[in-house]
Amino acid sequence: MSCALIGCLLGAFTSGALSNRFGRKRLLTLAALTFAISSLGTGLAFQFDIFVAWRVMGGYAIGLASGISPMYIAEISPARLRGRLVSLNQVAIVFGILLAQIVNWLIARPVAPGSSAQEILLSWNGQWGWRWMFAVTAVPSVLFLVASLLVPESPRWLAAKGQHGDALRVLERLGGRAYAEHVVEDFAAVSEARPERPVWQELRAPGVRKVLMLGIALAVLQQWCGINVIFNYAQEIFAAAGYQVSDILFNIVVTGAVNMVFTFVAFFMIDRFGRRFLLLTGLTGLVLIYTLLGILYRMHLQGKPMLVLVLAAIACYAMSLAPATWVVISEIFPNRIRSSGVSVAVTALWLACFLLTYTFPLLNSALGPAGTFWTYAGVCLAGMLFLSQRLRETKGKTLEEIETDARMENA
Repeated sequence: MSCALIGCLLGAFTSGALSNRFGRKRLLTLAALTFAISSLGTGLAFQFDIFVAWRVMGGYAIGLASGISPMYIAEISPARLRGRLVSLNQVAIVFGILLAQIVNWLIARPVAPGSSAQEILLSWNGQWGWRWMFAVTAVPSVLFLVASLLVPESPRWLAAKGQHGDALRVLERLGGRAYAEHVVEDFAAVSEARPERPVWQELRAPGVRKVLMLGIALAVLQQWCGINVIFNYAQEIFAAAGYQVSDILFNIVVTGAVNMVFTFVAFFMIDRFGRRFLLLTGLTGLVLIYTLLGILYRMHLQGKPMLVLVLAAIACYAMSLAPATWVVISEIFPNRIRSSGVSVAVTALWLACFLLTYTFPLLNSALGPAGTFWTYAGVCLAGMLFLSQRLRETKGKTLEEIETDARMENA
């Protein structure tokens, strides 16, 4: 579970410097190519250390894409639609998760009830099925590669590199001449108002440091809210709730479907109600659901009530923390250091994901399922209180307006 997350960390950590130097478009292409190669390598690996190496390489592609994709979308989107369009990144993620779950379900062959772990290991699923589950991801990876060659470069990256004519042409394609001229003028005004300094000095400036801490806190909260435990350890959770292997596979597909449906709910709500409202509502829901999950585990209740609460937790997360975190991280940083700021925040996100994934079995062993979910409820409550004090609404504002507001607030 955790080895791919090491690659995610490396990819996120290097995405800022690389995208700042080479542009967003080229890094998207690199991520797609790395995805395709690592998919085949993982499926064909016949030594465990080679398998882990390919997993790390695939994780590197994930880290690159997770840092570049939402930032790129934010930089090409008009203010009134930016929340929805950045949310499309999360829609694509959950659609991919659901598709992967369905494909894995179709690839897997039935296993006789009551089969031992050794029998499962020696079955077609244990010997060859898992290889196809990895290798088939080369297909969407190639589609991603082709698509990355067709999109334009980020106009704000072009403008930051002094290529104002190219930036104007891209913006004109996206929103017309008047829109293009307005964005370029705003970008120039904001750039002139901020003196040229090295990126590391910019990140340490008092106003920027507050924004950076907010981005890191939100990224860590998205992972430490605990929902990825349900995805990564769904089989163990459903087994503990009393489900058999065939039921578990079906329930995992159901969780993916719920995840996608409520991500679409967020897609239609985020520019109407705002990022702050969705985040606080979702965290409130998770506090209540995790508390009830802990109670059910403590009372040794199994079956449908457990499944309903798990699906409710996924629904809360999918319509709040999942998309809104990427939207906020992609828009709160100043234009000149956005790639570096997003890189730091996304690196923190993958580090938090690694720690969550690695420590869940240890936490579960020490505290039991009830104590573990109550711990996550406490994390969500702390996050809710923090965001209620620190997060300002950004819906409907251009990236340059958000930057100007933050500078005036910290003046």
